[in-house]
Order: sequence, then structure tokens, then C-alpha cells
Amino acid sequence: MEKKLNKLIEDMLSRLDGISNLNDLNLLKAEYLGKKSVFNDLMQELKEVPKEEKPRFGQMINEAKNRISDFLEEKKTALEKQLVANKLKDESIDVTLPGRKMNQGSKHLISQVIEEVEDIFLGLGYTVKEGPEVESDLYNFEMLNLPKDHPARDMQDSLYISEERLLRTHTSPVQVRSLLENTNQEPLKIICPGKVYRKDDDDQTHSHQFTQIEALVVDGKASLADLKGTLLFIAKKLFGDEREIRLRPSFFPFTEPSVEVDVSCYKCGGAGCSMCGNTGWIEILGAGMVNNNVLSAAGYDPEKFQGFALGMGVERIAILKYGIDDIRAFYTNDLRFNKQFRGK
Repeated sequence: MEKKLNKLIEDMLSRLDGISNLNDLNLLKAEYLGKKSVFNDLMQELKEVPKEEKPRFGQMINEAKNRISDFLEEKKTALEKQLVANKLKDESIDVTLPGRKMNQGSKHLISQVIEEVEDIFLGLGYTVKEGPEVESDLYNFEMLNLPKDHPARDMQDSLYISEERLLRTHTSPVQVRSLLENTNQEPLKIICPGKVYRKDDDDQTHSHQFTQIEALVVDGKASLADLKGTLLFIAKKLFGDEREIRLRPSFFPFTEPSVEVDVSCYKCGGAGCSMCGNTGWIEILGAGMVNNNVLSAAGYDPEKFQGFALGMGVERIAILKYGIDDIRAFYTNDLRFNKQFRGK
């Protein structure tokens, strides 16, 4: 029996040397240790062994079985390590290869201009305020000195949702809301950026949706001189230190007096060219002193308070600053257009 077991182990070791994968190893293990293995046959033979010899032969069979199990387990460990090593080798990363190029997005030019203007005003102590784009007729018109029968309403073709609600035609309602919220009537300095809507036909210079930034200052001493100084500072920051401005009388229901603001042409330096219509000046925004009726509607005493307001179109500022010839370029989602102004 001992010789038979030794021969069995030798044969198994010889076959084990030729095993190179786990599948073949499992088959060999089943042949030697499975339910129909050679050891089952040996256990059957044990029945024929004399009773007094059975313990010794049984121990020999178990020892041989354990040795074979150990050899198989060692082989399994070695094959698994080799498998991991091969996998690491095959899946190794070549760090000298160039990385994949990632397509980076760019901030939209409208957002860039808004942030630039916000930074200018924040440096002057203003606060950024926002409001709803669906607005009431009360805040959009009536409290801004535009009653329902006011002819100036015809200047703004509006998109009404119901008789009393509409898509705001300017960001001035945010000024009204801010005045009403300022219950202590402390000095107020705010800017209001946001989308506005008009019933316009889209073409090279018009859009039914565009972006405005309005500013409002209300305290006990704001003057037209303060407004002009603020406008000059903004023009120089946006278009260059050499720029100058001029104020022309105009009309807005919510300001009195009202002015149109022109900046000296940055292309010709004021000499006159095709961009400025040979005038040397380019219109950039409207402004004026807050109308007393607007102050009264918000609960402010015009004898104690006065202020100024201004409003600019963000698209117009961008068009003038970067030489864009079609307002529709801002809304066509052409990535080539956006990438031109990356980092501006």
C-alpha cells in the first residue's frame, strides 16, 4: 500500500509540472480528490485489509491525500500569482504617451460682459439684485410712472401672459422691488442684471430677448453731477481710459431729466468714421435722475430723497467692444463664436 501511494504521488507531481492554467489544475484536482478519484478506490480496498492493519493504512491514505492537496494548493497559488503578473504586464500604462485632449468650454460673451460690469459697480459699492422675469404690470409699468393710458407704453411692445402679467420689458421692476423692500429707507446703490423681452422681429440689430443691466442710486444728495461722474468712470473702464462721454437730452417716463449717453468712438478717436456715422460719438445707454413720481409711488418723500438711474444693453456693449456685426450671433449657440472670446 505504501509503495502504491508513493507511486500515486509521484505520478501526480509529474503531471502537475505540466499544468499551466487553473482550468487544467481543477481537472487534475477532481481526478485525485473528487468524488470519483483514485482515493475513493483506495478506501474501497481498505475494506479488504485485516482489521488490525486498517488504522495504519487509513493514516497512510489520509497523509497521501493531504500531501496531494498541499501540492495542488501550492500550484494554484503560483498560477494565480502568474496570472496577476501577466495581467499587470498586459495592462501596464505607458506614461510617455500624450494624454487625451479634453475639449474645454468657454464662458459665453454675454456672461463675461455681465461679470465685467458687475465688477465695476461692486468696486463702487453697489449691490447686485435680481428679480422675476415674469412680472406684474404694476411693477413693470405703473410704479415706474407709466399708467395704463400712458402713451409711452407704445414705446415698448410687450409680451403679456394675462391682463396683469407679462414678460418684463426692462429690469426696472427690480429697482421698484428694492425700493419697497428698503423699509428703513437707507441709502440704496444697486445694479440689476437680467433678461428682458420685447415683441420685436429678430434681425441683425434686434432680438425679442436681450440682456439689460440697470443701476439705481437713491439717497439724500445724489445729483446729476454724480451721475455724469459715474457714467464717465464706467465708459473708461469698459472702453479705455482715453474715452470721453457726452450727455444729450432725452425722455424716459421714470427719470427727469433724462439723457442719452454717448462715448467717443474708440475706432477713430472722435475724428469720425463709418462705425460712428462720422459723428465721432457712439450711443451706449440711457440715464437720468429718478422721477419724483417713482419715488412717491415707492413711499419716498421727494423732498428728502433723490437719485439717479441708468440702463445699458449688454449685447450693445459687447457689440461695440468686440466689433460684432449681428446680435443673433449671441443666441445661435455656435461654439466657434464662443471660442473667439475665451479668456476675454
